[in-house]
Amino acid sequence: MASPPIPAKREWRRAAETLSIATLGGIALNWLGFPAGLVTGSLLGVATAALCGRPVHVPVPLSRVISVVVGISLGAVVSPETLKGLVAFPLSVLVLAISTLCMITATSSYLRFVHGWDAQSALFGSSPGALAQVMTLASEYKADLRAIAIVQTMRVVALTLGIPAALAYFGLTVEGGGLMARFIAAGPPSVVELAVLVVASTVTALVFFKLRLPGGLMFGAMLTSAILHGAGFIHSILPWWVAYAAVIGIGAVTGSRFANTDPYTLLRFLGAALGSFAVAMAIASLSVLALAMLMSVRPADAVLAFAPGAQDTMMVLALALHLDPVFVGALQLSRFLLVSMLVPFLAHRIRNMRPEAKRAHPPGATRPEVEDKSLDR
Repeated sequence: MASPPIPAKREWRRAAETLSIATLGGIALNWLGFPAGLVTGSLLGVATAALCGRPVHVPVPLSRVISVVVGISLGAVVSPETLKGLVAFPLSVLVLAISTLCMITATSSYLRFVHGWDAQSALFGSSPGALAQVMTLASEYKADLRAIAIVQTMRVVALTLGIPAALAYFGLTVEGGGLMARFIAAGPPSVVELAVLVVASTVTALVFFKLRLPGGLMFGAMLTSAILHGAGFIHSILPWWVAYAAVIGIGAVTGSRFANTDPYTLLRFLGAALGSFAVAMAIASLSVLALAMLMSVRPADAVLAFAPGAQDTMMVLALALHLDPVFVGALQLSRFLLVSMLVPFLAHRIRNMRPEAKRAHPPGATRPEVEDKSLDR
């Protein structure tokens, strides 16, 4: 049963507290020199506060604004040279599709045979990304929502914290470039250009959102911003504090998924979360190596593009780490579409292959695990 709506004043008080925690966490890790410190610090701060019992929350309207602003910022780093990377797109998508199939098969098998999950819960827990669609399907199929949400969210947290550290350790980070270089090179922004950029990007984002396209708000805004900047029509970019606030906001949105989750519940599924993450990353790593053997792709770009995490968070990491958000975004979107089509098909096949499960759990029946939807956000 869904929780009652939060009164408006209390909702925005919670949002103010959540964003304050996110800001402090982001500034702290950025000051310590952690790669992509703003997004990783904000995520870690909010997730920790949630596990300590604080009522963290980011209202839906605010999260949508954050998505649009991040999309505009992502498009601002696009140049004609950046667009040349899309030449590698078809072969990269083929490798990604094979990787996704292997990842779902291996991870779901791990959850089933090592942790004893039922087949459908294991399928939903193994899905690389598309969390909202996966949780909707999991609810429809009476799967274990709490376990799936924790495994999926822990995977995003591990990727957000682990990828920047790993890239830095192996010397794969890129110095300079990215959004900060654009702030320096762009100079004082033109009010007229900014107005055109924001209005055009927002309109496209809303159109994509209304059409129910995956990640419509962020991808719509990024597409328009990329075209305007890549073609040289606009040179102004958002003020640095707006872009950085949106990056912190993405971390807050991700960290707030741990709201109403007690540490004991998290520990119960920690083994499944970390183990399935390791399996998924092993497949992703092999896929990156295969792609690197087939064509010339910057390893750091390939790592983020194949990372089995939330597409918005991975794109923000690409921005923060001075990588290619167009290449990363294109492949993340491709996998989102593939997962959105593949997982419902597989779930339907699993249900049809187990008629005894349908008799045991007829439509309308409720499993005990499904009643807690604290992470279904």
